[in-house]
Amino acid sequence: MAGNKQNAGFIAFICVIVLAVIAGVAGTVSVFRHDSPAVMDDDEIISELENDAEDAAAADDAPAQDASGSKKRRSSKKDDASRAFSFYFFKNGKPSVPAHRGNYIARLYITGTITGAGDSYNQKWLLDTIDELENDENNKGIILFINSPGGAVYESDEAYLRLLEYRKSKPVYAYMGSLAASGGYYISCASSYIMANRNTLTGSIGVIAGEFLDLTGLMQKYGVKSETIHAGKNKNMGNYNEPATDEQRQIMQSVADECYEQFTGIVAESRSMSRADVVALADGRIYTAQQAKRNGLIDDIGSWDDIVSRMSEREFGGKEYAVEDYSYERQDGFYRYLLGSVSRAVDRLSASAALPAPLERIIEPDIPFPAYYFSWQQ
Repeated sequence: MAGNKQNAGFIAFICVIVLAVIAGVAGTVSVFRHDSPAVMDDDEIISELENDAEDAAAADDAPAQDASGSKKRRSSKKDDASRAFSFYFFKNGKPSVPAHRGNYIARLYITGTITGAGDSYNQKWLLDTIDELENDENNKGIILFINSPGGAVYESDEAYLRLLEYRKSKPVYAYMGSLAASGGYYISCASSYIMANRNTLTGSIGVIAGEFLDLTGLMQKYGVKSETIHAGKNKNMGNYNEPATDEQRQIMQSVADECYEQFTGIVAESRSMSRADVVALADGRIYTAQQAKRNGLIDDIGSWDDIVSRMSEREFGGKEYAVEDYSYERQDGFYRYLLGSVSRAVDRLSASAALPAPLERIIEPDIPFPAYYFSWQQ
């Protein structure tokens, strides 16, 4: 019986590999097909050759500058086609930014959990994009579109500080989507004007320093022994095989208190409120848009078009500019796709031995602590 299960698992694993290879080949073919020109007449061929010659001359005379500030030569269409296969298989997911003409306002999306790198949020991409916008004389301002439950303290504060630097020369406004809580609200405090959708949930001003999971009683019941050899009496604190001590709770509480003081101080400064008034609101709860406005946490409630008009009136004397979208989208190549497919297959085959989801989230949290984070599962 056990042998049959192992054979079935091995067959399922092989099937996943075969499907992943097929998908990768199909995707690669689509890349080549996208880059290959359609049948053209003589005039179109001549025009295409002239354009390629102009592009090559421009590339030789003026090297491009990437988002990180390093110089790199513009690639030709021939170069792009020759690299299409390897790019699809091993591309790192750095998204391109939109091409713009003339003056514009950037709609900069901050979505998902705020951490180093994720499916919908990438810290390096965000900081590089702000750098690019600050150095672009055609860019006249940023409107943040925030739809995030928050995330890590480090990344939230780093984004906040970078936006403050940008704001020294250009305006920053913030518009809140369905959820702009904790670290999401923290980042919005870098703007001089905050508007929320009428259905927004925001606030959640507070800190999670970490979680302790004590499995020693359960392990003892079933005769399981686990011991971590360590030096330093608090080095192993938070591990599931050692109960938390009062001293360790005080250590983690001190971390939470310091981050909380920083958060409430930033809100007080941004919203021109007293520290005491902010602390009265900052018990970790979320607020509706109406509640947030009454308590001074936001400036107004309206639509996206409303905040664009508000920036135009307040910053540019009513002059309207085009809005360009800047959003991060991770683009996984075949290599990542293959690893993901294999991982999911293994997860399914070992589901019977998996820990319950809430327990797994505690042992391996999705975000690094301490965190400005809101979740219904807390």
